[in-house]
This record gives sequence, structure tokens and C-alpha cells, in this order.
Amino acid sequence: MKLKTSIAAVGLAGAMALTTACSGADTSPSAGGGKTADAATLKLTPTTAEAKGEVATVNWLLEDEPDSLDLDTQGGSAGRTVLSNVCERLYQLQPDMTVRPSLVRTATTPDPKTLVLSLRDDVTFHDGSAMTADDVLFSLKRHAEPEMEQSDEFENVATMAKTGDLEITVKFKQPDALFTKALAGDAGLVYNREQVEKAGKEFGTPGQPDACSGPYKLTDWTSGDSIVIDRNETYWGTRPLTQQVVFRWADDSAMVNALRTGAADGTYADSTSTAAALRGKKGLDQHYGPSTAALSLIPTERGGLADPDIRRALSLALDRSGIAKSGYGGLIEPWATPVGSGSWGYEKATFAAAQKQLTGAPAHPDAEDIAAAKKLVENAKADPDKPIVIGTDNSQGRMVIANAVRAALTQIGLKSQIKTVPPAEYGEFYGDAEARAEIDVLVADWYISKSDPVGFYDNALSDSSNNWVGFKSPAYDSKVKDAMRALDDKKRAALMVDVQRQFADAAVWIPIAQVPTALVIDDKLTGPPASMAYLYYPWAAELGAKRG
Repeated sequence: MKLKTSIAAVGLAGAMALTTACSGADTSPSAGGGKTADAATLKLTPTTAEAKGEVATVNWLLEDEPDSLDLDTQGGSAGRTVLSNVCERLYQLQPDMTVRPSLVRTATTPDPKTLVLSLRDDVTFHDGSAMTADDVLFSLKRHAEPEMEQSDEFENVATMAKTGDLEITVKFKQPDALFTKALAGDAGLVYNREQVEKAGKEFGTPGQPDACSGPYKLTDWTSGDSIVIDRNETYWGTRPLTQQVVFRWADDSAMVNALRTGAADGTYADSTSTAAALRGKKGLDQHYGPSTAALSLIPTERGGLADPDIRRALSLALDRSGIAKSGYGGLIEPWATPVGSGSWGYEKATFAAAQKQLTGAPAHPDAEDIAAAKKLVENAKADPDKPIVIGTDNSQGRMVIANAVRAALTQIGLKSQIKTVPPAEYGEFYGDAEARAEIDVLVADWYISKSDPVGFYDNALSDSSNNWVGFKSPAYDSKVKDAMRALDDKKRAALMVDVQRQFADAAVWIPIAQVPTALVIDDKLTGPPASMAYLYYPWAAELGAKRG
């Protein structure tokens, strides 16, 4: 489970290298000629048009400088945006958010608790050495070490062993429907064992080789300035069209100015305010793709929203369309579940139909919704006896949400107040119960790394550390665990539709909107995916000129 907290730390040196006009830009949705989108008609597409021509160098922006390029020790979207082009995984997340084998040639399940991975025999690392089963097993065991970022993905693994020259066998404690999806993420990264061991604790730091096999190789990392990747001319797969990508980093303001002036060629905008400020800008294209990201309200242990009827009432009264327009330039879509459509990596039609059946989160509440909400408050068993405290930081979007929540609570007869904290403190709300002891509900950003709703709904298991409000349902727990073991996609989807309904009925979290991936790119370029897959898929390998 991955979460987003504060966005876009300033990379001052990189920003200054991009543009001298890196201060004072207004990144609000209405600034700089940015056109407000209509959230109701915003079309999400996973891909962009195929590139036709080669490009020598592309300048790309990140929201901040990676702390490390060793994703086992320091995960983060900036590092993934770079390394998705440099390092490869056993499975690969596709632009449409499905998953397929990559460094694995074939996979079999002799029984529900065994996975046999037959590896490709034509993969070479950047130092010219061949990928072996020993490298793969080393990588998997490294990911599984307790102190590593992906260790939780291996909790259900009983054993991992080399069972052939190019074969790895994984045995599970119980059937595991999510493991191959995890192998399309950072749990499936394959490293050159010799290079990782040689680098030791310095692996992933400036000056160290990347130990990978992807279509690009890391050629320079000047700390505080830039990261450079160059095309791997001996790549075992398809040759990329773009020879070199130079990454620099900047805050929202510097990003907007660099893209406006042509000092940068593109970015996957971590903040929707960046995309909104540039919408309609001449010389730039924008593409919006599916993501698992969503905005939600998370009730806390404090108890102001302990009664599910109060939570349902708030959900009915919340003006999601107003939030999308005022806080996000129309670039988010009012949504009835707390996980985006990018999680529908299988059985998409089933999940889309189920989403439409949920009626407790209207885009724009009407008089009937408000009347129903007031009735729920009137009949609630635990009517709050003090103001409900809404926790947020001072970022524009979250403040718009917080004020909308306050307005909704007022409309249904409940008192509330907003507690605003600095971004650094806001991040502590997610992991520290003591930090959130004085708030009743958190204005939250959240995304999951796997394209499967199961990866989100385990947050409401009775023993989950993210189940702050204390929701308990043996039936819910049983369904989620059944889904985790269901290897058949149709069966798992049916289970998850029921789980989703139970979660929505109890309003464990209150959904606000799904947040699409926003790709902002020079209008002479095309090719990379527009979906959240860019974090795990070699997007630069498909980047090139529109014309040949």
C-alpha cells in the first residue's frame, strides 16, 4: 500500500538550471490561461499516439530529486519515473493497467500454492553479462528482507528456490492472487547480483552503476542538478527512439515556467495544479490516463465520525463536482469508491458496472440527497457532541476539500472546524495515531501500486493499521481474504464487487474523486503512456517525435 502526502519538494538547483523565471508563477487552476476542464467529460486514455521519429535529447521534469536509486531502501515516484526505463521486472504493468510476463517467459501453477517462473534466456545486463536464475533469486530474496520497502509483498511466501538453469519456484503458505502483480512492481525488480554486492551500501547513490537490464542505462547523476540516462545500444528488446533523457526537478511554480518557456519537454505532473495551470497552453499537449489514485476522507480514532450514519450523511451532502472545479481545475472526477479506475487491471466491465450502482457519493447532491443526509443524522446513535475537526495542510486542493466538508456538515446540522498543519506535519497523520489524535477526519490522497482493488480494500480488515475508525465485520474480512486467494479473475472480481459494496455501505472511508495521471508534453513529441503505468513501465522507450 502506497500513499501520497505533501507534493513537490523544491529542487532549487535543478529549477534554476531549467529557467531563470522560477519564482512567482501562480499554479492555481485559473492561472496562466489554464482552462478549467469538465470533470464529467474528462476522457482517460492509457496511451498516446505512436512516435515516428528519433530524438537526440529530451529534458524531463521530476517533482523532486530521488533520495536513492535503490528502490529497496527508498521508494518514491521520482526514483520510479527514472528507473522504470533503466531497470526491468519479472512481470510488466502495461499502459492499460493489465499485467503480463516480462523477464519471465512463461509461468505455471502446478497447484494453487506453487508458482514456477521460466525465465528468458536472451536478457543481458548493462555490463554485458547474461541474466541468470541466480540473479533473479538474489533479487527476490533481497526484496523480501524485513527492512526493505517491498518485504510485505513476501509475507505469504513459504520458500523461493532455483529449480533449473532458468527456473525459479515460489511456494506460498496459501494461494496468492496478488503476487504476480507485485512482481510487476518493485518486488519484481531484477538486479545484477555481482554489481549490487560490489557496491554494497553505496548501491543506488551517485556514481554507482545501475545493475539493470532495461532499454536505458544510467550514465550520470550529479546530485542537486540532474540525472542522465542514455539509450542502451545493446538492449535485448526493441530499440528506443529517444537517445538521451535528462531529468531535473522543480516545484510546481518552476515546472510551470519551464514547460511554458520550452526549457523542459515534459513531465508526469505529480500535482494536478501543474497540469491545470498549463491546460490549453500553446506548444504543449496534455493527456490524462487511468490511475489508482483517489482523494478520500479518512475518519480517525477520535470518534467524531464513529457512527456510520454520520459518515453516510456527510458523503451524501458533499459537493464533489464543486471540489473538482474549484480545487483541481476540473482535472479530477467525482468518484464513488476510494480507489481509482486504474485498479481495474482485469474484468474492467464488471468493476465499471459495479461503480455505477453505488449511490452514496453523489457528484452534486440534490435536495433529496440533503434530506436523506439530515434523516441519517437525526437517527444516528452517536450524534457528535462537539465540533468535528477536519485535518489538512494548506495546499489549495486540500483546503478546498476541507471547506467543502465543513459546508456539508453545516448543511446537515453538524458543527465543525478545520485544523491546518504544515505539509511536513500533515504527512505524520498517516502513520502516527498520536499525530492525528486531535482530528476526526483526514483529507487524504492515496494510491495503490497494484492494479487490483484487493490491494486497497484490505485497509478495512479488522486488524489493519489503516482501519482507523475501527470498522469490524467478520463477513467483510472473510470476503477480502477469499479474494486474496482467488486465482481466477472472474471469481476474484465478483468477490471484490461485494467487498466494495460493504465498504461503501459502511462508509469506512468517504470517497471524493479519482485523480488521473496527467502527462504534459511538448506538442512535437508523443509515444509514452498516459496512465499510472509510467512508474513501472519503460515509458521513455516509446517516446519520440510525432513525425519521422
